Parts: sequence; C-alpha cells; structure tokens
Amino acid sequence: MADRVSVAIKLGGQLPRSLLADFEAAIISDGASTDWQGSEFTVAELPIDQPLSLMANEVAWGSFEAIEQFCRDNQLIFARWAGGCAGSFGPERLVFNGIEEMTFAVTDDDEVMISRDDVRRLGSIASIETHFAAADLAVPALVIVEARQPDGGNHG
Repeated sequence: MADRVSVAIKLGGQLPRSLLADFEAAIISDGASTDWQGSEFTVAELPIDQPLSLMANEVAWGSFEAIEQFCRDNQLIFARWAGGCAGSFGPERLVFNGIEEMTFAVTDDDEVMISRDDVRRLGSIASIETHFAAADLAVPALVIVEARQPDGGNHG
C-alpha cells in the first residue's frame, strides 16, 4: 500500500489549446481539484491571468504523476508541495522551471529548510540565497494559446 499525503501544485506557462483535453485528463487522473474538497476538475475552472492551483488529499507517494509528467513534456512551469509521511519521507517542494527541476526539503507549512550539510555544500551566503531563490520560483500565469510561441516564454 502506498503512503498517502496532501499535495498542492501551482502551474503556469503557455498551454496550446490543442492539448487542453490531455491536460484535463491528467488532472482528473491524479484526482486533483481546485479545492481541498476534491470536486472533479473541468477546464471551465482555468484561471485568467494567474497560475492554476490544484490540490488533493491522500495522494500516493506525494506526487501528481500524470500532471507533473504532462508539465515536463510540455514545458509548463510548476511548483509542487507534498506533506511528509512519518517513517517514509519528509515534506518537500519540487519546482520545474520549464527546463530543469529541483527538490527542496520543507516544513509541513512549505517553508524551505536547509541542513548543516547543505550549508557546507553551498559554501557562502550568496549561494544559500540563490538556493532559496530557486525554491521560490515565481510560477507565471497559465495562458491558453493557439500555438506555442517560439521560445515558449516559460523559462524562469
């Protein structure tokens, strides 16, 4: 049996209209919704001029597998928080800037934490600040476009 935790994700970037049905299917597959009560998602809930925020309770292994893979495949930017499961894994924040992803240890309140080993590895206050800045990725608005623009406009 999978360990299950609460998960929240914020995503944005340019989404071609031709991929809307696949996007909706990924969200429904992962059981994510725009509220913690879990009502089934529909594209009618897409925000205007802001990122899409989705959430769910009891998510296996703390990952929205279908949504996150869709985002990676289509260069949509996201930041995902997952609560921890005692004895299995701690809370984490995963950010994907459209090119690469990074994982950060966080508290249950999604506050980024660093260990003594992280401080030693990072080596300077400037590097530590850069680490925190990467964790605080600004997710852009989710914009439905007819076709993706040449540079995607997604790189943060």
